[in-house]
Amino acid sequence: MPRSRTAAHLSRRGLLAAGGATALGAVLAACGSSGGSGSDGASSSAKPAGAGPWSFTDDRKKEVTAKAAPKRVVAYTGTAAALVDFGLDAQIVGVFGETKTADGKADPTAGDLKVDKVEILGNVWGEFGVEKYAALRPELLVTHMYDPDALWYVPDESKDKILQLAPSVAITTARVPMTKPIERYAALAESLGADLKAKKVTDAKARFEKAAEELRQAAKASGGIKVMACSGAADVFYVSNPKVSTDLMYFAELGVDIVVPTKLEAGDYFEALSWENAGKFPADLLLLDNRSTALQPKDLASKPAWGQLPAVKAGQVVGWDAVPRFSYAGAAPLLENLAKAIRNAKKVS
Repeated sequence: MPRSRTAAHLSRRGLLAAGGATALGAVLAACGSSGGSGSDGASSSAKPAGAGPWSFTDDRKKEVTAKAAPKRVVAYTGTAAALVDFGLDAQIVGVFGETKTADGKADPTAGDLKVDKVEILGNVWGEFGVEKYAALRPELLVTHMYDPDALWYVPDESKDKILQLAPSVAITTARVPMTKPIERYAALAESLGADLKAKKVTDAKARFEKAAEELRQAAKASGGIKVMACSGAADVFYVSNPKVSTDLMYFAELGVDIVVPTKLEAGDYFEALSWENAGKFPADLLLLDNRSTALQPKDLASKPAWGQLPAVKAGQVVGWDAVPRFSYAGAAPLLENLAKAIRNAKKVS
């Protein structure tokens, strides 16, 4: 996973469930391919939805084409949620990635996506029901791309089978500021038929722009509050890199003083510290990875090193959406919450 969980998840990509290979072959033969990628480096990113041919050039510089705008879209859950924020709805027929929590409720990643109205192809990393995907008759697959040509939550082991079934679009979500993937998903949504001038979308954008300015002003008036984005695991304390993580990069552009780790690994997303060295980087405010895959404050309370961090002692720890929702509606609350946390923080390091 990018940020603090990359190495762990890359080493645990789940294998396609045993069995079903023969049945899958039959499904593939029956469905055939619903399209493919065109030439690289097209000058135009997208052609709007309409009666004629459709195309979109993704961040692999691949032009994806179809006779008409795809009406059956399958996406990573967070991607689907972003597209919903931009006005898509009926077009999304399936998702993969954390979608429902253990109690059956929608995972926060899902945003306003109606999770009971889509086919869930997988609910954890490495899980992707290829036969279910084929049965959906997909016309387009969409997901994040944290590293070149790596399709987020599409298992390497079944990637070739999956990509036979429909064209794919990948949007870069690392090493660029957060505004970039938001703009790209907006463009994709518009090409698929979304109305970016709808009040829901323009109101969300206005809120985002206001929140960005509030964060800029909070950072400017903070007196040098040092922020550290981090994630806790049983044996390791991860410090995330604002030069790679797209949200942190944007926060830094707005003037937030974010700790930059110095001994990077796993694609430069983070530095992995032993708990004995958790205090290596002084920080006044901690952004703590709030995903279910990371330890939360109640879990970390038993670790002496955690309790000794100045920001923890001062109660200056806030949740961090380490895989943000790349839409104006999804990102605005992140900016608002960080601005509030910075305004309420004091220097302790």
